[in-house]
Amino acid sequence: MRINRLELAGFGPYKRAQTVDFDSYSDDGIFLITGKTGAGKSSILDAICFALYNSVPRYDGTQTQLRSHHCEPDDPSYVELDFTVGDQRYRVRRTPEYERPKARGTGTTMQKADAQLSIWRDDDWQGIAARPVDVAQELSRVVALSKDQFLQVILLAQNRFQQFLLAKNDERQAVLRTLFGTDRFERYETAIVERAKALEAELGSAIDELDRDRGRARDLLGGVGQTETVMVASSVGVSGAVDGGVVHPVDGSTALALDTAAAPDLAWFAAALAALTEVLEHATAEADRAREQAEAASSAHQSLLTIQQRQTRREVALEKLAVFGAQTAEVDTSRVALQTAVRAAAVWPHVKARREAAVALDTAQADESTARGAYKTFGDEATDAASLTAVTDELTRTHGALDELLRDETGLPALDESLAGLRTTIDGLDESLAGAAARAIDLPVRLTEIGEALTTAKVEAGRQTDAAATVDRLSKARAAAVEAAGLEPKVTAAQTRELESARAHTVASGLVEQLLTARLRGAAADLAEKLQEGEPCAVCGATEHPNPAQPSEDSVSDADIDEARDQLDEARAAMEAALGEAREHANRLTEARARAEQRTVEAIDELLTDARKARAISTEAAAEATRLEREQETLRAELETLAAEQQTLRTERDRLETERVAAQARRSELAERIERQRADHDSVASRVAALHRHLEAARELERAIDDRVARTTALTTATTALDAQLAEHKFTDEHAVDAARLDPADQATIEQRIRGHEQGIATARATLAEPELADLPDEPVSTDAAAEQLSAARAAHSAATEAQGSVRERHAQLERLVANVERRLAASAALREEYDQVRSLADAVQGGKTNTKRMRLETYVLAAQLEEIVAAANGRLRTMTSGRYELQHDDSVQYRNTKSGLGLAILDQHTGRARATHSLSGGETFLASLALALGLAEVVTNQAGGITLDTLFVDEGFGSLDGETLEIAMSTLDSLRAGGRTIGLISHVEAMKEQIPAKLKISVTDAGWSEIDGALP
Repeated sequence: MRINRLELAGFGPYKRAQTVDFDSYSDDGIFLITGKTGAGKSSILDAICFALYNSVPRYDGTQTQLRSHHCEPDDPSYVELDFTVGDQRYRVRRTPEYERPKARGTGTTMQKADAQLSIWRDDDWQGIAARPVDVAQELSRVVALSKDQFLQVILLAQNRFQQFLLAKNDERQAVLRTLFGTDRFERYETAIVERAKALEAELGSAIDELDRDRGRARDLLGGVGQTETVMVASSVGVSGAVDGGVVHPVDGSTALALDTAAAPDLAWFAAALAALTEVLEHATAEADRAREQAEAASSAHQSLLTIQQRQTRREVALEKLAVFGAQTAEVDTSRVALQTAVRAAAVWPHVKARREAAVALDTAQADESTARGAYKTFGDEATDAASLTAVTDELTRTHGALDELLRDETGLPALDESLAGLRTTIDGLDESLAGAAARAIDLPVRLTEIGEALTTAKVEAGRQTDAAATVDRLSKARAAAVEAAGLEPKVTAAQTRELESARAHTVASGLVEQLLTARLRGAAADLAEKLQEGEPCAVCGATEHPNPAQPSEDSVSDADIDEARDQLDEARAAMEAALGEAREHANRLTEARARAEQRTVEAIDELLTDARKARAISTEAAAEATRLEREQETLRAELETLAAEQQTLRTERDRLETERVAAQARRSELAERIERQRADHDSVASRVAALHRHLEAARELERAIDDRVARTTALTTATTALDAQLAEHKFTDEHAVDAARLDPADQATIEQRIRGHEQGIATARATLAEPELADLPDEPVSTDAAAEQLSAARAAHSAATEAQGSVRERHAQLERLVANVERRLAASAALREEYDQVRSLADAVQGGKTNTKRMRLETYVLAAQLEEIVAAANGRLRTMTSGRYELQHDDSVQYRNTKSGLGLAILDQHTGRARATHSLSGGETFLASLALALGLAEVVTNQAGGITLDTLFVDEGFGSLDGETLEIAMSTLDSLRAGGRTIGLISHVEAMKEQIPAKLKISVTDAGWSEIDGALP
């Protein structure tokens, strides 16, 4: 991974945008970030960390402090970082969360954090994520380093070297866990411990369940001792009881005692089941004996019941035979009437047939009369069957000949409608052809008009750019004219102030000159005042002073002149200020008038109105040109398709016209045939209807004659048959038959009475003749004593059966209980074995007594990582210390058997003994810490997939090193440049400034914010 470029603004001490091109230092390989303390050197590393991880270790939880305190409300705050992973370049841009003034109203609102991630592809930046959460997910995939790993392998910040070297076991474990993500082993350890606890709870539950099962077994055994055992003892002559799971027989038989204090093992439950089995066997034997006694009592009682029932049947049969004998005469009379009715029933169908034949003949004669009346309306003379047959044949032939013509006549309306539709369609096609022809004439004309209008519109639209530029120029000129109009009174006022100040300066100058003149005039009086008698004059040297000058009333002192000069200086300063102000306003006015093109606001407004109209006209013309071009294209396409459309319309019109002519000819032919065949009727349909009515009347008369003849023959036949039946069954006439007939229900009642009488006599006689009734005693037998004995036997059997069922149910429950106990004991054995294994494993992974190293699972994994780190660090530490010092991984048990495994010691080859790391001197500690940090970075890099680290930043206290140690540290860091790596060092040590020519200088401006020398805004 290589850091290419950093741009930041409004971040930390940086207010304005600053850009750092780290690629420019790739040739040097190592560069120095210098600046005063607090200038913002470490803030560069903070910005890199913030861009990649949305977090800064120094400000965790206080992201709002990332925004520079120097920022104005509208100043931006962001960090933009370019970096390369493999051969792919990325750019991430982040904005921190901070408070800003509300856009409306007063107060502040929170500006939310924002982030974007882009990739350089196809010579351009292409976005791949635009939300902070999506950017974080993509960066975790691209960078493949956590924040802590990144800070440990790329950004080696202040105080992170010695912190790891001098940390305690738990502190070092926390750092390594974060770097290598070994918290999963802690979860494994917790899972194993929880599993051991769960198994222990299951074992406890199993033991508790066995205790509960023993209690249930005792309950099942104890419930037998009061009823079932007593019943068994009374039946078999044994007295005993079950007490607390122990059966105590008194007949000398064997019983199994159960020790309730013993542990509830499988043998105890088996003994309990055996005891209850013995009780069940006794109960079963007693139930069998009671059943046999009940069966014997039931048999004796059933025998007496049988004799009693037979005596009852005999008495009932004798009584029925006497009753049926008294009804014999009445039954014989009914039998004679039934026989006569049977003979009448045989003759009755013939009576009914003759009567129905007579009625049918009357109906046929009436129908024939009606049919003849209807037939006479057609004026036909045929009246017999033969002539009617000839008439119907002729009518049928004529009707059949008109069927096809009738269908043609029926289809005439549809044919007429089709002709009308064809005519309408043809007329529509004619209209379409006419419209197409007119369109073919109009389209070229319209295209010519559109072409002319389009040319005009394009010419006018071409002025749009100039019109817009004119509007823009005049708008700016108007603003300048407004500014000039506002400056004119200011210039006038400034010029007035300039004139007044000049006048005041002139007055003050005159006053000074006047005072000086007066002062010169009063100088003689001043000298005269100083003359002394006998002393020479200071001017002429004479010792006599005959006429010394006298002072005047307007004499001027030096103080007066000084005051006047001060006033002159003030007037001069005021005049110069007024002059400067007047010149400034005049210059601004001249500039504004120049930008206003020497025009007034009113003049520019007139020009601006015209320019805006011109711009609107040209804009409308551009839109009109676009519309006309689209219309032109549409009309040209329409013109191209119009010829084909006309040809299609003509072809369709000719086809339909041919179809219409053919249909019209067919219609004329049909009309002529119909006219010939309708005769004197209005239509063929009317003639067919008349023929149909005539035919139906003839056929109806013919059927009526045939029916009348058949009905006459049927009546004669029925009369002859009836006479024969009357003679055969000995009836005088059909009225005698009517008198002898019976209703079917009455006949059925008589038949049932006769059958019942005969069957009753036969049944009574058959019952009396049964052998089992022959030797019955005459006196009735009694069953009361046998019933009492049966009831007592059944009660005894029920009690024995109930006792057996109770014992059997308890026995079945105990059997199931013993089976469950057997299964649970087997499962408990396996559970115990698993618990012992898991408990031992839990003790080992927790660093318990079985773990001689007192090292937990996660610590064991981290110890292996620490061994790799120490090995990697020693390669550099031996070089830096000329082989004297070597780091050692210490996994020995610590004081009072506390958890261990991540200790570090330093082996001093001068003494051959290892000692604590905090015993090293300051410089030695720095070298050991640097070696350890670089070794740690190497291992973390390999763990992260072997990524290449092309950029490394070191922010550490080089100022605490002496010259020799500093040289060693610099030599080690210089060796890291191999392979194209770039190393950035943060320090203000002068010796390093001399050794490292490439520098990134950070300075603090007079305003308080920092800037990076050479940074590009």
